[in-house]
Amino acid sequence: MTVNKKESFDRDWITATFTDLIIRFCVLAILVYFSLVLVRPFITIVVWSAVLAVAVYPAFDWLSLRLGKRRRLAALLITIGSLLIVIGPTTWLVLDLIESLRALSEQLDPSLISLPPPPEAVKGWPLIGDHIYRSWYLASINTKAVLANLAPHLKPLGSILLRIAADGGIGVLQFLISIIVAGFLFCPGPSIVGAVKMFSKKLAPNRAETFVDLAGATIRAVSQGVIGISVLQALLAGFGLTVAGFPGASVMTSAVLILGIVQIGPSIIIIPAIIWSWVTMETTSALLFTAYMVPVNLLDNILKPIVMTRGLSTPMLVIVIGVIGGTLSYGITGLFLGPIVLTVIWELIAAWAAAGEA
Repeated sequence: MTVNKKESFDRDWITATFTDLIIRFCVLAILVYFSLVLVRPFITIVVWSAVLAVAVYPAFDWLSLRLGKRRRLAALLITIGSLLIVIGPTTWLVLDLIESLRALSEQLDPSLISLPPPPEAVKGWPLIGDHIYRSWYLASINTKAVLANLAPHLKPLGSILLRIAADGGIGVLQFLISIIVAGFLFCPGPSIVGAVKMFSKKLAPNRAETFVDLAGATIRAVSQGVIGISVLQALLAGFGLTVAGFPGASVMTSAVLILGIVQIGPSIIIIPAIIWSWVTMETTSALLFTAYMVPVNLLDNILKPIVMTRGLSTPMLVIVIGVIGGTLSYGITGLFLGPIVLTVIWELIAAWAAAGEA
């Protein structure tokens, strides 16, 4: 009888403890969920702020030493300089884009658009020749009617372009806010790094500091190897396109920058531009333009492997896969998160293999 009472007491105690743990876990999960909901709109800003602070911290440290260790003044100057670097080209790009769209809208005036009549040879095309000839002929004699028929089909495209423009504007605004927030992270930077290392020691006591330092080195390598080289490549390409008088040079420059960052490459912009130069320019001018743009197009292939692997023991292939996979999965923030995650995993695998051999 005594044994049954003891077993019953133990069972009740285990049930009460288990129930208490479940209640605590559920309350904690609810708090974490609502915290993530509240923080979610600011995740992009927080990630960018941390990335910018880590990437620019060596410049901040150098400047603070030159200013007699006045860290607040150095942080203020770095923040103002970063804002000017971003706001200046962005303003120029927006103004030039507005001017390009205005000129394009004038050229697309329905009263000025006209199509030549189709040649008779079009009728001889098999299967589709007669249909194309009638449509072409109708467009040549009544262009306004054709444009009126096309207008409903172009409305979805206009909505997509408007949404892309709105997302781009929000992204620029978030980036500007991230620069300001990063300015407040420079002074307490060492204490923040210390707190991160203390937290990491709870997860990996033996290699916590190594992983934190490795994450910082990866951020600096990616920022210099991807964004830095993409900016340099875009500036050089924009200079060449502007001097050559390429139509919409500012838009093409921003496209070169974006394509470089997302790891597609500027070839789909530069190669058509070179072809355009041979069609519209004199031979000497086209030859000079080609001789200038070809090295610009190959610049990332030469500099990126050198810059991105500097100071890192992780293979270049792992970093490149992290950059491309992170960008495709999580957008521009994945550009940094991807290589950081893969680099840490690679080091974990290497440490595990070394421990196994030992």
